[in-house]
Amino acid sequence: MWDELSPSVLEAIARCDAERLELERSRVAPHIREKMTVPVYSVASRFASWERLVRRLETDWPAENLYMVEYNNDLDSRDSLSDVMSVLIEEEGGQELSQLLECLDARFHAATVPDPDLSLRPWIRPTKNRPEEELGEWWKRKPVRVPWAD
Repeated sequence: MWDELSPSVLEAIARCDAERLELERSRVAPHIREKMTVPVYSVASRFASWERLVRRLETDWPAENLYMVEYNNDLDSRDSLSDVMSVLIEEEGGQELSQLLECLDARFHAATVPDPDLSLRPWIRPTKNRPEEELGEWWKRKPVRVPWAD
């Protein structure tokens, strides 16, 4: 799908990634900084994390040890997509990415059930300190089968 994005969207993504790279480089030692050429948390990698989680939820995947940590990270990736999308939506053609994200969100919704009691909180907690009402819907849903609780 990435290859089908318009040039204007790819340019907007490149600008976001360049800003992210500078932020990531500012947080590491100089000998590491000079070796960094692409951001760890690029727009593409954030989409990939979210899509990977959705695909796992759509199948009856066998959870590996401590998968709950990775699940938590994938939900955090979805949070960061909300942040970056607010910038990209303003760009010409940002609706292409918005449609992709909406599709992935719909698939996530279909592969999960509401968790009004927040039963996953012993394992899954947002890394950003936000009031519960400000959290995305993905923090308030759970897999049909919670693999690490088996």
